[in-house]
Parts: sequence; structure tokens; C-alpha cells
Amino acid sequence: MYSVTINEDNFSVESDGERFLINGNPIEWDLSQIDDRHFHIIRNNKSYNIELVHLDKGKKLLTLKLNHKEAQVLVKDKFDLLLEKLGMNGQANSQITAIHAPMPGLILEIKTQEGEVVKKDQPLLILEAMKMENIIKSPGEGEIKKILVTNGDSVEKNQVLIQF
Repeated sequence: MYSVTINEDNFSVESDGERFLINGNPIEWDLSQIDDRHFHIIRNNKSYNIELVHLDKGKKLLTLKLNHKEAQVLVKDKFDLLLEKLGMNGQANSQITAIHAPMPGLILEIKTQEGEVVKKDQPLLILEAMKMENIIKSPGEGEIKKILVTNGDSVEKNQVLIQF
């Protein structure tokens, strides 16, 4: 499953193996690749030419021209959506508010304290899940306001562990 934002409009895109579903509805089209940057689509007896103008793989952002009209397309996969849901998407311009447990487990060690200013990717705590130790890191810079767990606590998936 993907979340696709075209300019300001959001769409859910997935495949059932045979066709694409947009917002749960099947889309019928004929798509042909002309070369590395050009595509042709026929949908509802209408012809569309698509040109890939720019691709930023890091940001998952495409600039396309659809029949010579430019559009910005942002693509998020299921992992991007999960990180966003857990408040761990690490976007520089977004304010970190909390760290959530990515899975159920046991808090082995807390590596920070309330009032500490942490940097991006700084280890905050160790969560044991399925006999593996998982280091939970800060998705960005911020000050730890409250630690809601202690060593030895069992936590549920999506439980708030730390507030910024």
C-alpha cells in the first residue's frame, strides 16, 4: 500500500496482483513506457503523455508533466506510513511530540533522562521484543519532557514511551 500526494490531493494506491486500486476502486488503463522518462496512458478513451522531469529518491518526490502540465508527486510506502503513525518519521520541519513503542515488548534500559536535549538518532531506550534487543532512537532533536516507562516495564504496541 502506498499513499500518494499529487500537489495537494491524497490517494491510497495498492495492487491486488492484477490491477491497481486507487482509494479502493480499481483503475482501468493502458500504460506504456516510451523511454526512461516518458510514458503514455490511455484511460477512458483519453490519451495522456507523462514525462518524468525530476526524481528525488531521498524525499520520494517526483516532478511529472502530465500533458505538459507540471505536478509534484510524493510517494509514501507502508514503512513511511508506519513511522509517521508512530511519530518517528524524522521530518526536519515537524515537531517531535512523542516516541511510541513500535511493537510490544519489555523495557530493558532507558538511556536518557527528563530535561535532556537529544539529537537525531541518539539512542533513547532499549526495547526487548521477540528475544531481540531493539534500540529506539530519537527521530530528531528535542528536549525530553517526560519518560513514561521504567526499566522492566512491559509495553504494548503504539504505547507512548517518551514525551518531548
